[in-house]
Amino acid sequence: MTSDLVTYELEDNIALIGLNRPDKRNAINDDLLRALSEAVTRAGDEADVGILFGHGPNFSSGLDLAQLAERLRPDAPYPRKRKRYIWHTAFDLIARGTVPFVAALHGATIGGGLELAAAAHLRVADETTEFGLPEGQRGIFVGGGGSVRIQRIVGYTVMADMMLTGRILNAEEARQVHLAQYVVPPGQALAKAREIAGKIAMNTPQTNWQITNVLPRIGELSHDDGLFMEYLNTSMTRPPEARQRLNEFLEKKASRLKLRNME
Repeated sequence: MTSDLVTYELEDNIALIGLNRPDKRNAINDDLLRALSEAVTRAGDEADVGILFGHGPNFSSGLDLAQLAERLRPDAPYPRKRKRYIWHTAFDLIARGTVPFVAALHGATIGGGLELAAAAHLRVADETTEFGLPEGQRGIFVGGGGSVRIQRIVGYTVMADMMLTGRILNAEEARQVHLAQYVVPPGQALAKAREIAGKIAMNTPQTNWQITNVLPRIGELSHDDGLFMEYLNTSMTRPPEARQRLNEFLEKKASRLKLRNME
């Protein structure tokens, strides 16, 4: 990595990407977003699954408000032309990239930090995690894709409540509205994320890509178009690994599926 704002470590075929501004509660600024984009791109090239986590006592407190205040100064220079919004670019690399991502959450998961977590495909929260969208109280609006991703996860009424009132959800409340799929004791989110990532890495890369890229798009289509998209994907040429796995299952060589709760 070219920046110390984001750490990167490869464990076998799992990439661990850590937000590394603990003294700023992992507040997100442009430099961190650039480093995050670089790390996520690298993970897509050399790993089968990625894990997002935060160094220090928080996942992320969200937007770096000091940077925003600087941009809002009356004498701040106005950009000559609009550029692609770096928040959307970075988070889309996670949400619709080449590998699935699991977010390991603890402490503050607020504002832009929650938007980042929502870009991951699965979220593990330890019991210290606090979920919030305080933008309304700060005179701003969500800007990291939350109006799309978070609203599709929790629905309008829950998101409106969080934004209008500044309501903070604990880990169990977040699980009830699907902001977290797993809740674990304090300090165990990263270990649980590793366990889940290991299971995901056992799938074929093509299947993982279809689940993270094709499935959400099907969900946005009409009934007929969704079925047609499903048919097209079912008809795709399958990698040799898929045939091998099917043969192992038919020959009773595949490991038994454990039908138990992973929590």
